[in-house]
Amino acid sequence: MIVGVIGSGTMGSGIAQVAATSGCKVKVFDTKQEALDRSKQALEKILSRLIEKGRIDQTEKMRIQGNISYVDSLKDLKDANLTIEAIIEDLDIKKKVFSELETYVAEDTIIASNTSSLSIASIASSLQKPERCIGIHFFNPAPLMKLVEVIPAVQTSTQVTDKVVEIINGWKKVVALAKDTPGFIVNRVARPFYGESLRIYEEGLADIATIDWSLKTLGGFRMGPFELMDFIGNDINYTVTETVFKAFYYDPRYKPSFTQKRLSEAGYLGRKSGKGYYDYSDTAVKDTPKEDKVLAAYIFNRVLVMLINEAADALFWNIASAEDIDNAMTKGVNYPKGLLAWADEKGIDWCVTMLDNLYNEYHEDRYRCSPILRRMAKENRTFFSKKLVADN
Repeated sequence: MIVGVIGSGTMGSGIAQVAATSGCKVKVFDTKQEALDRSKQALEKILSRLIEKGRIDQTEKMRIQGNISYVDSLKDLKDANLTIEAIIEDLDIKKKVFSELETYVAEDTIIASNTSSLSIASIASSLQKPERCIGIHFFNPAPLMKLVEVIPAVQTSTQVTDKVVEIINGWKKVVALAKDTPGFIVNRVARPFYGESLRIYEEGLADIATIDWSLKTLGGFRMGPFELMDFIGNDINYTVTETVFKAFYYDPRYKPSFTQKRLSEAGYLGRKSGKGYYDYSDTAVKDTPKEDKVLAAYIFNRVLVMLINEAADALFWNIASAEDIDNAMTKGVNYPKGLLAWADEKGIDWCVTMLDNLYNEYHEDRYRCSPILRRMAKENRTFFSKKLVADN
C-alpha cells in the first residue's frame, strides 16, 4: 500500500512514521525542501533514540527509513492508495490542495484530512468525488498516541469508511468513529477541562497552582489544565476553543476565556515562549499550591461533572458510541478514566444534582444538564450497565 502524506511538520512526519512502521510505502510531500530535510533529520533522531532504548534494532530502523521518500510535487502522489493531509488549519488552503490533488490521483484513491476541528463535509465539497473524502485525526505525537478519530462526512461512502477503519486498525491504533461535528470527540469533550478551570480561576476561587494540584491529586490527571495549556500553547488552545465556540453557534458551554486571550495577545504562549500561566525561566520561583482538601474536592468535582456532562451530551447527540467516547478520552488525551465510566462510578444522580446546583447558583446555560443524564437518573440506569452485566 502506498500512502501519501501532505505536510512534513511534526504531525505529518509522525503519521508517515506510523504508516512506514506498519509496512506501507510512504511519500511525504511539502513545498519547501528545508521542511522535508527537517522531517528526515527528525525521523533519524527518533529512530536512533528507539535503538538506544532497545525498542528497535538497526535493521528495523533502516526498514522504516527505506519505506519513506520525500517529494516536493503533489504529482508525485499520483500512485497513492491513501493520502492524508496534515497542513495548516485553514479551510480555503485545504480545499485548494485537495482540489489539485484530485487531478493527479486515481479515482479510487482515498483523500483524507487530519484536521482537528474543521468540517470534513466542507473539505469534501472541493472534490469532484466527495465520497472518497474522510477525516483521519491523529493525536500528537502520532507514533505514541493510540487513538485515531475517523470522521466520515455526509458525502463519504460506507466503503471508504470501512476501508479506513481497517487500515488504521492494521496500523495498531484504536479507532474512535465520530460524527462530523465541531471538535469531533476529543476537542469537544475536553473543552471544560480548560474552560471550567479558567472560570474557577477568574472567579478568584483558587489560584492556578492550586487548581492544577487539585485535578492531579484527586483526579489522577497527568497534567493540570494550566500546565497542559502551557504545553499545548495558549495560542493554539485558545484558537481551538474560539473555533468550537463559533461552530456551535456561540453556545455558552464553549465560551472562551479573556484570561487566555490576553495571554495569547501578550505572547505568553507557554513553554514554547518561556512564559504562560507559569514562568519557565531558570530563575523562576515555583508556585506553591494551597493544599486545602475541601477546596480541592470542590474544584475537582466541578470540573469533572462538566466533563461528564459534555461526554454525555456527545452521546445524546449520537456523535459517537459510549465506548468510543471513553476510548477517545483515555487514549487520545490520557484521561485516567473514561468520563462515562466515571459518571457511573460517581452516580448519575450525583451528576444531575451537581449540575443543577451550579445552574441554580449561576443561572447560566453553560451549566444545563444533558437530557440523557436526567433521563437516566429517572430510570435508574448507568452508561455501561449492560456491558458490565455481559462481562460478569
